[in-house]
Amino acid sequence: MKKTLAILLALVLCVGLFAGCGGSKPAASDGKTASASIKIGGIGPLTGGAAIYGNAAKNGATIAVEEINALGGLQFELRYEDDAHDAEKSVNAYNTLKGWGMQVFLGSVTSTPCVATSVEANGDHIFLLTPSASSTDVLGGIANPLTGTIDIPRKDTVFQMCFVDPNQGSASAQYIADQKLGTKIAIIYKNDDVYSTGVYNSFAPKAAELGLNIVSTTTFTEDTKTDFSVQLNDAKSAGADLVFLPMYYDAAALILTQANAMGYAPKWFGIDGMDGILSVDGFNTALAEGVMLLTPFNADSTDARTKSFVEKYQAAYGEIPNQFAADGYDCVYAIYNALNAAGVKDASKSASELCDILIGQFTSMSYDGLTGEGMTWGKDGAVTKSPKGMFIQNGVYVGMD
Repeated sequence: MKKTLAILLALVLCVGLFAGCGGSKPAASDGKTASASIKIGGIGPLTGGAAIYGNAAKNGATIAVEEINALGGLQFELRYEDDAHDAEKSVNAYNTLKGWGMQVFLGSVTSTPCVATSVEANGDHIFLLTPSASSTDVLGGIANPLTGTIDIPRKDTVFQMCFVDPNQGSASAQYIADQKLGTKIAIIYKNDDVYSTGVYNSFAPKAAELGLNIVSTTTFTEDTKTDFSVQLNDAKSAGADLVFLPMYYDAAALILTQANAMGYAPKWFGIDGMDGILSVDGFNTALAEGVMLLTPFNADSTDARTKSFVEKYQAAYGEIPNQFAADGYDCVYAIYNALNAAGVKDASKSASELCDILIGQFTSMSYDGLTGEGMTWGKDGAVTKSPKGMFIQNGVYVGMD
């Protein structure tokens, strides 16, 4: 009898447990089980030579998620994977995030890996908003500035928070011409990198159109990015008083170091990939004094939102945020604003359903963020916003305008 009673009590407890577990998640209005948070995945170089970019984007996105979740209402869960700036590793990381249940994708941080993962996201109908992968090949559907042809079809689910490469190249040429920054200009670019070549391919024709005097054009590759003596000697012998560097900060730091060693001191002009040069291990940051670049973010801005972000970032990570951190922050908030505007209340919708909602919102909305006011997106996925001319003075970025 006692044994029978014990069994009955155990059965009652089990039923109660299952009932309690079954009632722990609210049912969505469409009959699906609503999860607590929308899962946002991101991929970037968290280790390796480009880690400054990946960690900055991750950190900026993390701050945005923390702020949004503190508001109550719609909640986000953020997970980042490391790709070490490698396309194959980035695809593997994408599959990991997909298995985790990713519903919205912040893309890969750098261009070459994001070209690969954007194919995957588009095929899976997952919305992708990359903070900083600026190659037109990420989006597809944009004409090659040299040939006028569209080399890669448009990937409808893919959008960018950063400027596309052609915009950076043509804007840099226009800025150099308008500000009369150089009379003889040299260009050094990385010819096996879609980011660097993409910027160069739009800079060169725009420079010719504007009558800029290009006296030296040299290149390097991943295998030769340790010795720039040939490129620098060519620029110096041609009398270049400004050198345009459409590249990432690691190579730029070596170029400035080697130019200093040979007594060559032209003006240096770069693009957003050079943001981070002040954080390179072992680099003498005094050599970056006067370096100019176009970037959409100014950490020294006095507007309240930027000041708050910079203070939170410094408190959390011990450094001043760069443009990539601000882009990561803006990505999360732009997605949040779009979902709120569409009336999304919880995480019950599938990735595909959210993708359709976000495409509709991004192609019709305007967004004010840290990296631009009144930002809009076309059906090509490219953002429209204004770049800012910056230069480095006393180890910080100062606006040129």
